Amino acid sequence: MISLNQSLKLEQRLTPQQILLSTLLQLPLLNLEQKIKSEMELNPTLEEGEETDEEVLEIDNNSDEIDEDDIKLLESEKKNEDYDDEELEKAQQDSDLEDFLNDDSSYEIRVPKDKNKEEYERPEINVESLPEYLLNQFNILPLGDQEKAIGEYLIWNIKDDGYLDSSFNLSDVAEDFHVSFNEVESVLKEIQKLDPTGIGSRDLRECLLVQIEEDKNSNPIAIKILKTYFNEFKNKHYEKIMTLLNIARDELQEAIDEILKLNPKPGANRFDNQSNYIVPDFIVEKVDGEFIVSLNDWNIPPLRISRTYKNMLLNSSKTGKDAKQYIRKKIESAKWFINSIQQRRVTMQKTMEAIIEKQHDFFEKGPNYIKPMIMRDVADIINMDNSTISRVSNGKYVQTDYGVFELKYFFTEKIETADGEEISTRKIKNRIKEIISQENKKKPYSDEKLSTILKTEGYPVARRTVAKYREQLQIPVARLRRGI
Repeated sequence: MISLNQSLKLEQRLTPQQILLSTLLQLPLLNLEQKIKSEMELNPTLEEGEETDEEVLEIDNNSDEIDEDDIKLLESEKKNEDYDDEELEKAQQDSDLEDFLNDDSSYEIRVPKDKNKEEYERPEINVESLPEYLLNQFNILPLGDQEKAIGEYLIWNIKDDGYLDSSFNLSDVAEDFHVSFNEVESVLKEIQKLDPTGIGSRDLRECLLVQIEEDKNSNPIAIKILKTYFNEFKNKHYEKIMTLLNIARDELQEAIDEILKLNPKPGANRFDNQSNYIVPDFIVEKVDGEFIVSLNDWNIPPLRISRTYKNMLLNSSKTGKDAKQYIRKKIESAKWFINSIQQRRVTMQKTMEAIIEKQHDFFEKGPNYIKPMIMRDVADIINMDNSTISRVSNGKYVQTDYGVFELKYFFTEKIETADGEEISTRKIKNRIKEIISQENKKKPYSDEKLSTILKTEGYPVARRTVAKYREQLQIPVARLRRGI
């Protein structure tokens, strides 16, 4: 039965402007550049450039249909470059965000700009892709047309780390090209001999074996280990290998040293475009005893509303009703976008300054002096919500005197020492890494032993906690760290 009910409820909804600001806050620097370019392509009223005091709107005096709302939409309150700090702080209050965004009298936050800053385009790094690099070598091999077609097909299915896609089946390739499995495998072996050697392998064993067999001076024991006793080598059962091969410890050590020189991921780093480089979003420098934060956004262009479309909106005699409605909508969208970009800049600046305030010893003395800190600590300083701090720190990096760090690096849990002092868990992790780096490789420390060492140093850390931190540091268990 259909019924009609009336209910009263209270719910919280985000305005489109708040959603836009939240989205922009999450974007790292390079993604923000792409977002601005995309927005300029979609919105013709948005263009690069700064608003000038000399700009005059060309209003058609003969028109009787000038809409006062349109004039109000286009008017922007001219502000001095020294923006009022109290107004800026008020604009950043989450509770007042909706009122601020609905203020038609002024849509743009004027942030002081360093006029001495050199403006230039970020140079794009041209990196040859892995398939291109391989095809340039493969195409000069003395192979037939059928073999080259198979080889090109295989090359385009090699992943960035240099291995053939695990979902790829050579039998299916043989069926598609109407050839035998052995013919496809023969082409793959030719690819594996290209530079870097071992490229296109199906697993780690094959990758290492291709590399060591290509070396005419390779150790025969090392080849036999990879061919016959790879599982024992992988699990570091060295005594078993010595027994099976009837060799001395020195001979085994020599063979393993040669294996360890091989490249387990021939395509990594050199051809991985995604991890090519990191562009820090912040730069922190110490000037006259104080830490100065600057946003590394020199490549973000200033934005403004197109003068052409402003005039089209005001000149009713030359612009149709539908066109005016379209322009009005696009200008309104452009205003919110410009404002959100500026709000993002101010919010990020405040967040980084608050992090420096809480982690002053880190920036002064180095990573060993990092303190426990949660997002609530920063949120309380700048009077914002935890979710805002989370968005700002997500995927953002800061350049310091001690290297480039992700903002999330500064947010760590705390642990209480035997003396009652609260320290960052990151300090415990650094100590675990340091102890393991100095251990006897013939008798590596177990998690229980690491826990005991830390307790004697005043850090009451349980064995399970040590195991968790060790895994987070991507350090293998003691058995897999053991040398000969």
